[in-house]
Amino acid sequence: MSQPDCFLVLQTSIQGNGQFLSKMKLSLTSKYREKGNSCTEVQRPRQKGYTQKGDVMIGGLFPIHTYRKDTKYSFRERKLPVICASYSTVSYSWMQAMRFAIDEINTDKTLLPNISLGFQIFDTCVHISQTFWGTLWTLSGEDSPILNYQCQPSVPLAIVGDAISTTSFALATLLGVYRYPQVSYLASASSSNNHFLYPSLLRTIPSDGKQSRALARLVSYMGWNWVGLLSLDDDFGMSGSQILKMELNSLGVCLAYHEVFGTETSMIKMQFIKNIVIHSSAMVVIIFSRDPLINRLADLLVAKEDTGKIWVACTGWSNSPIVSITMYSHIMMGTLGFSYSQVEMKGFREYLLAIQPSTLIPDDIFLPNLWEIVHDCSWTGGKNKTLLCTGHEKLETFKNKEFEYDEFDFRIHYLVYDAVYVIAHAINQLNLCFSSGEGSGWCVLWCVLCKKHINLTPGHIGYRVLYYMRNIHFLNKMGGEMYFDVNGDPPTEYDVVNWQRNSDGSIEFVAVGHFRDQKSQGTEFSINTSAIQWITGKHEIPRSVCSESCSPGFRKATQEGQPPCCFDCIPCSEGEISNEIDLNNCFACSPETWPNENNTNCIPKVVEFLSFWEPLGIILTLATMAFSFITISILYTFLRNKDTAIVKANNRGIAYLLLASLSLNFLCPLLFIGEPQRYTCIFRQGAFGVIFVLSVSSVLAKTIMVVIAFTATKPNSNMRKWLGPQVPALIISTCTLIQLLISLYWILSCPSFPERNIRIKTGIIVFQCNECSDTLLWCMLGYMAFLACVSFLVAFLARKLPDNFNEAKWITFSMLIFLSVWISFVPAYLSTYGKYMVSVEIFAIISSSAGVLVCIFLPKSYIIIFRPDLNTRGQLLGKGSSQKTSTSS
Repeated sequence: MSQPDCFLVLQTSIQGNGQFLSKMKLSLTSKYREKGNSCTEVQRPRQKGYTQKGDVMIGGLFPIHTYRKDTKYSFRERKLPVICASYSTVSYSWMQAMRFAIDEINTDKTLLPNISLGFQIFDTCVHISQTFWGTLWTLSGEDSPILNYQCQPSVPLAIVGDAISTTSFALATLLGVYRYPQVSYLASASSSNNHFLYPSLLRTIPSDGKQSRALARLVSYMGWNWVGLLSLDDDFGMSGSQILKMELNSLGVCLAYHEVFGTETSMIKMQFIKNIVIHSSAMVVIIFSRDPLINRLADLLVAKEDTGKIWVACTGWSNSPIVSITMYSHIMMGTLGFSYSQVEMKGFREYLLAIQPSTLIPDDIFLPNLWEIVHDCSWTGGKNKTLLCTGHEKLETFKNKEFEYDEFDFRIHYLVYDAVYVIAHAINQLNLCFSSGEGSGWCVLWCVLCKKHINLTPGHIGYRVLYYMRNIHFLNKMGGEMYFDVNGDPPTEYDVVNWQRNSDGSIEFVAVGHFRDQKSQGTEFSINTSAIQWITGKHEIPRSVCSESCSPGFRKATQEGQPPCCFDCIPCSEGEISNEIDLNNCFACSPETWPNENNTNCIPKVVEFLSFWEPLGIILTLATMAFSFITISILYTFLRNKDTAIVKANNRGIAYLLLASLSLNFLCPLLFIGEPQRYTCIFRQGAFGVIFVLSVSSVLAKTIMVVIAFTATKPNSNMRKWLGPQVPALIISTCTLIQLLISLYWILSCPSFPERNIRIKTGIIVFQCNECSDTLLWCMLGYMAFLACVSFLVAFLARKLPDNFNEAKWITFSMLIFLSVWISFVPAYLSTYGKYMVSVEIFAIISSSAGVLVCIFLPKSYIIIFRPDLNTRGQLLGKGSSQKTSTSS
């Protein structure tokens, strides 16, 4: 072979000397005739396709007509063919995008060199039956196609189409049987990702799943969490809306409602949907639909001057010229949505405008209708046409019955363009494999089969083309990246468009952002919110929420029976804060911190202890110092008057010891005031207990000595031997030693220690001394109370001794005050915490000590200082009063 290219080998092997084709046709005819039938009896479509020959063929399916007149089944005769109607100049321009790409590839010296591409294009009329006819015609080459047979020497290796998801999937079911490659340019339904059902279907348009995710991100980016959703009742609307609902839910966006509608929806249902849209609190409405069907809703809303709703559009109508008309502009302005990226296809506009019937007719069977519509003329000079088409007119624009393109929009054309280049690059990769014999094991095997002239059908080659198509990755001439992911989806590229109303009421589509999801650049989403024109007329992004945000310091509580986006704001519980908006739960502060006034931040807790510098601490400190100074002054007075009768009569040694211990009692509270320290905690209770027992035991010894002194004056009394200093010393030392042993055992076994208590008071750290053992504390206080009770009983029993010398009555009063104070101390101490507990104990210490001081020493001090005339032995023995009585008589 002079031509090393395997495709030419394939073509030669198939064409041969013509015997293969004639034998196949003869065989097929004979099989049908055996049954009394003829091949030609199979119903054929009314029109053939548009064909351009080439070494390698590509099929194309386009809805040149967007409406069909279908006939009903009678079940008595063969069904009549579909009659196509409503010519679409837009769809025709899509077809021209395929021609443009093929012509561009054929002139390219680097892509598919020495191989020319041809095409076979068929009009589907948006009808499944017509689509199948076109596919079978493309594959078999016969007007009366026969399944699984090829009746022409050269058939397409892949098919571009269709524009509708429903027909594309039906077609993919047929082509997938033989893994015949199919690239759709507008079938966006996510169900095509099912490789089990559609193993050979690819597409150059992003799936509805990716679009739904992008729409959900757009809604979330704008801060809207309360939206409405309207969708079509077909596969496109239902599958897309279901994915959208899941994505919205994952981003925390709630649906106020979800309603479906379609071509068969009744007017009553449409009125119901209109009322829901108008009266709902959701300001944002997502419409997952295509443009012709939205007009039904727009017609119902147009009577309302201002709906105030923000419409979010999918690609099905985001740049629809039939929805963005002036009549709807006052309710549709501000619409935000995704559209396919606008790409400038260099040379394509000029390519379209250069179309001439003289160069394409009779091959282009679709051009005559276009020419009549665009130029409003007729080739036959019919009654309704005033002009006769000459074929020399020039194209300046494409117009349709309902709208006219003032500018060329090449979004869909670019998808068709990419589909052709995907097939071309895959064929080029396979051709390189055949030519060089290099590559995978599959490639080498195919090359061996090709070089041995083994008959290879286009179905076999198509299977290998599909392999390379799935693994393709290239940059087109516009710099666009092209590949397919594991689901057969291309890179996702959308423009964010905003419908802005001009002064004349017309709508202009303004790109305000973009969404990209590509292998090389990752996911990129940006939007210029300041460039958006909202229907509200304001620059701020309108709010669409079920409930206003909860400010810091509050948490969200979902309303019963409502979606999570509908909630009440509840203040954080005690000890918890929230420092962000819309938190579902408040969180607790650390043990050492506490919420501030607004529950928005954790601040260090107030450390509480009885300080020297706070008012209460100052008062108690001054009281302590004052009483201690008074006690020392009384002691000094007694020492200066130690030889006077009243001092001698009160047992000077015990009086001095009692005054000294009382002075220390008044100083004990200084160990309780101030920040707790290790040593102050250890010794303060012990020092207080020992010193107080020393005071109480001194009172007890003093009381006992009073009783002994008066008993010893009786005749023949044996008590005189106990009047010495040994008895009081023994009483005081024994009683004090017992308390000292209790205190030492406490200190050694379980000493008190400083503690930062966070449990006693809410929001406050109580800095206190932990007594470690409450049992030993109450043992110490109980022993002290026992001694006070004994002193009280002894003094009470001796209260009727002679008045002038008897101080038992005053000791009784002092012990009564002492016991009253400490009995009331117990409940007060147990019911208070922190510094107030310390204050209660200090108050008990000062008041009980003051009671002893006042009752026992104040009367004596008064006589010593102010009535020295009474400070005589005679007065104490009662003689002074009897002398005055005899003298006066």
